[in-house]
Amino acid sequence: MSLRLILPACLILLATPAAADPRYLAFDPSDRITTALTRGVTLEVERGLFGAVSVRRIISTSARGAATVTRGGPDQARAALPAGATETTVYSIAPEGDGRGLARALCPGANETFLVLGRIRAGRPMVMQVAGRWPDGRFRHCTTLSYVWRGEWSLPPRSTAPETP
Repeated sequence: MSLRLILPACLILLATPAAADPRYLAFDPSDRITTALTRGVTLEVERGLFGAVSVRRIISTSARGAATVTRGGPDQARAALPAGATETTVYSIAPEGDGRGLARALCPGANETFLVLGRIRAGRPMVMQVAGRWPDGRFRHCTTLSYVWRGEWSLPPRSTAPETP
């Protein structure tokens, strides 16, 4: 094997565990509509190998509740966005638990609700487009949510003390 193949393989193996640690990025609403619908969100994200961020959960910053989201969804959700929208990454809101309530609040009347996000970066504002699939099978844009950066949360350090029986 050549050194050209071994070095990148070693870097990938070293970077993978650090990349899998979840991070929590908090955003405050920047307009009246976003405030009325969410009052702020914290995104549980996972950093990919080359710095790309993938959202795993959306957590309410001001109230109890969290919804699981999965990356991927129909292209029609992206096509339903208003002209000029630059967001491209589609996420599906899981209909279980708090996801059902979030989907109904963001896109009333839709059978399925999808979030379309742009690149998520710490310290930068974020725009989240919401689209839904209605009972007639058509996709429609529901709302645009605009956020300003609030900060990054961290989990408390893991305890090193042994557990007692």
